[in-house]
Amino acid sequence: MDLKACVLVVDDEAGIRESLERMLGRAGYEVCLAANGSEALDVLRRRKVNVMLTDLVMPRMTGMDLLKASRAVVPDTEVVLMTAYGTVDAAVEAMREGAYDFITKPLKRAVILKSVEKALERQALVLENQALRAELTGARQHGAIIGQSLALRRTLDIVNQAAPSTATVLVLGESGTGKELLARAIHRGSPRSRKPFVAVNCSALPESIIEAELFGYEKGAFTGAVASREGRFASADGGTLFLDEVGELPQHIQVKLLRVLQEGEVERLGGRSVRVDNRLVAATNKNLAEEVAAGRFREDLYYRLNVIAVHVPPLRERLDDVPLLAEYFLQKYAQKNAKPVIGFSALAMDLLCGYHWPGNVRELENVVERAVVLSRGDVLGEEDLPPEIHGKPGGNGRSVTIPIGTPLDEVERRVIHETLRHTGGDKRLAAQLLGIATRTVYRKLEGEKVAKERGAK
Repeated sequence: MDLKACVLVVDDEAGIRESLERMLGRAGYEVCLAANGSEALDVLRRRKVNVMLTDLVMPRMTGMDLLKASRAVVPDTEVVLMTAYGTVDAAVEAMREGAYDFITKPLKRAVILKSVEKALERQALVLENQALRAELTGARQHGAIIGQSLALRRTLDIVNQAAPSTATVLVLGESGTGKELLARAIHRGSPRSRKPFVAVNCSALPESIIEAELFGYEKGAFTGAVASREGRFASADGGTLFLDEVGELPQHIQVKLLRVLQEGEVERLGGRSVRVDNRLVAATNKNLAEEVAAGRFREDLYYRLNVIAVHVPPLRERLDDVPLLAEYFLQKYAQKNAKPVIGFSALAMDLLCGYHWPGNVRELENVVERAVVLSRGDVLGEEDLPPEIHGKPGGNGRSVTIPIGTPLDEVERRVIHETLRHTGGDKRLAAQLLGIATRTVYRKLEGEKVAKERGAK
């Protein structure tokens, strides 16, 4: 709990205000008091309030009116409503207007403190997401390469220096690191930026058609060639041609590619040569020096491609960028799937930042997309992440990994759910393994269900 957090208590009954002031003060909060909505708005305008705890039924300005006014004045302040049993429907309506929670009277100390604590956690999450979005806005202005880690900045420094030149660039890195993004950044930073950028995945083209695709062909060059067609080099004339997975090119294609780099012309199937003016950027996840030594890649072509080498760091070497990337993908897929997801819980983000990401940025994108699609709330928790992120490859482990600092109620929840997964949902067997009564398992699960239903309203 943040000892500097300020809670504003709004109630027209002096006894309730004084009781809550003592209770919250003993818990370490700074407490402000207001007897009505007008006084509350004055406090909100004068100072920072983290959580406003307000009665729903008050004279002149109701709690609902105060809620709407506070959203206009200080939208970052979380609002918790206090209400009698007879006004629960009104409280639920207020939550639709933006209130975080509601508490029914008579007030209980544990319930109040828990609600205020959770409201503060939500506020911290929202503010953190706002900061991430601000960083993302700046990152997008530099070509949609997301990240600010030292490893990535070193790579981008080389890209920025190489882009304005005419030199051939070889982008090296593991699969899923975003090599094409860097190639596009090189194109955008070059004098050719207004001309075409053409990307070719060499490993995706069958060997039987790759020559025709790259260099083009004349009418009648082979069966089915009913008309002449320009190749990818001609399509990228004046601009940039990006050859991804260039290490997969067959030897006879490597010879023709070398001629293009040396002579500036392509020889179409059927015999005619065509002049082209391209900036070539190639990429591979292979060690081309080893491929040369093994005789699978031409040495002369390797040196022609490797004028400027750009190494793209794997995600495990730039874990500082995981929060920015995860937030970027969350926004992308929340919008795409019309899901009201606002961010990640602290534990979920810790798990993402602690994972080794063998599939790099592409794997992170897939994990976030899956979590968004399958989410049931507005915050992605650790339960929304696949088993391997928890350190349980394939989900077949018999242990639970729990980060230091996890609250005890969360530890309990995760252990119960993991035991139920292990028992195939058999609650009685799970209770026996945990050494607790079966009715305790049912009670815990029912409590979670009620909390989720309340949070979804």
